[in-house]
Amino acid sequence: HQSNLMSMNTQLLYQMLPTTVANALIEGRKVEPQVFDPITLFFSDIVGYTDLSAKLTSHKVMSLLDRLYTQFDLICKHYDLFKVETIGDAYLCVGGIPEKQEDHTLRVALFAMDTVKAANSTLCDLEDPTLGTVNIRIGIHPGTVTASVVGELNPRYCLFGDTVNTAARMETNSERNKINLSPQAHKCLKEQAPRVLTSSRGILKIKGKGNIECFFLSQTKQNYDFAIEAFTTLYGTTGHATNPILRRLSGGYPSTGEEGVTSRLAR
Repeated sequence: HQSNLMSMNTQLLYQMLPTTVANALIEGRKVEPQVFDPITLFFSDIVGYTDLSAKLTSHKVMSLLDRLYTQFDLICKHYDLFKVETIGDAYLCVGGIPEKQEDHTLRVALFAMDTVKAANSTLCDLEDPTLGTVNIRIGIHPGTVTASVVGELNPRYCLFGDTVNTAARMETNSERNKINLSPQAHKCLKEQAPRVLTSSRGILKIKGKGNIECFFLSQTKQNYDFAIEAFTTLYGTTGHATNPILRRLSGGYPSTGEEGVTSRLAR
């Protein structure tokens, strides 16, 4: 019984933490802070979450978040991104951790497009379809972070640095079902996928950051075609056979409806 429990605890650590960090904790070693550069952060939250929470029982709110973020987790895994945490209705993940990814911003952008589709197919209340489906807003920003485990009781793997603050500001200044890019995210995305479609929002006053030109990522099938083109450039013509992301993208733009998004991801 104890052996099974230890095995389950070990598996849980490897699910929650990068392998090197989990190994250190299992071996009783202190986890040293590690700098990651470059990375790209994704932040999202649910539009109208406070009002929704007032209408639903706490059990139904938990059901909603579980259904939604189970889909997000599956999409995150298929783009080989690292899920950092969920805080209430907020979801945070990152590209470029724990392994370097030269296409980190492109992966996060594609993840964002899929999460909007997944959210828009998720009912707020399974027993009351009149409440509609989930709407989210998203912010993306690249940069440098320091990562480490904080605390000993229920240790958490946390990211630190101004990059985290800026990514959070991109999310709070986004709009319903929109993907807001910082100028740095826009630049990185254009470098990794030159033909990807975006639109300038003009100069926005961002709290604590001043005046910044932000961009919305276009969410079209054409952008998926451009993504395949970008991945092929990075991985070569054999990439479709060896790269799981290319294989998935080759299947076309994700259809609406929970079954449509998650069934394609399960391939």
